[in-house]
Amino acid sequence: MYGREIDGRTLTLVPSGWTYRRTLVLYDKETETLWYPDGEDLLGIQGPFVDRRLPGLGAEDTRWSDWVRRHPESRVLE
Repeated sequence: MYGREIDGRTLTLVPSGWTYRRTLVLYDKETETLWYPDGEDLLGIQGPFVDRRLPGLGAEDTRWSDWVRRHPESRVLE
């Protein structure tokens, strides 16, 4: 997961259909900057935000049963 705010703007990140170094590249609909996962961040590799970064956000890959055991107040939205 990545932050979507840069210079006071909120970006909409979507798959670009491109890969770079065998990794899916994202782009933002607002500026069409291409974003490449670089370590924990997204790195702008082409477009207005080239060489800029969107920060990675903490995420956890887990099973629902494990999650709800640790966070019993969690609820599923439908």
